[in-house]
Amino acid sequence: MPAEKIPGWIERLLLPKLSEISGDIKGLDIKIDSLRNEMETEIGSLRNETKMEIGSLRTEIKMEIGSLRTEVKMEIGSLRNETKTEITGVRNEITSVRKEIESLRTEMNVRLDSIEKRIPVIEKITAMEIKIADLEKRLAAA
Repeated sequence: MPAEKIPGWIERLLLPKLSEISGDIKGLDIKIDSLRNEMETEIGSLRNETKMEIGSLRTEIKMEIGSLRTEVKMEIGSLRNETKTEITGVRNEITSVRKEIESLRTEMNVRLDSIEKRIPVIEKITAMEIKIADLEKRLAAA
């Protein structure tokens, strides 16, 4: 076989197949472009949904934080009021105890003053008892 007839024969046999493969490749390119467009559309849609969901979550979180902040402030206010009430009660009790101590101190001072006034009298009575005992001894001896 001559070398000139082989390229023509190959060309007649392979050219329709190459054309068919080329068409298939173009079809695949179109499908790929279509899928790419669908994916970009879907990704854009998912991106928007995600942004909306994140925005919604932010709003919920801000509301929850605000609610918690309000609850904490109320609880702190309540604790402050309770603490003030308890402190006032303790102060009142301390004042009452001070008054009782002062009253006891005054009463004790009065009693001590009374005892101090009695001591000289007791001393005189004791001295008199000693003298009477001495006189009784003398009389008994005489």
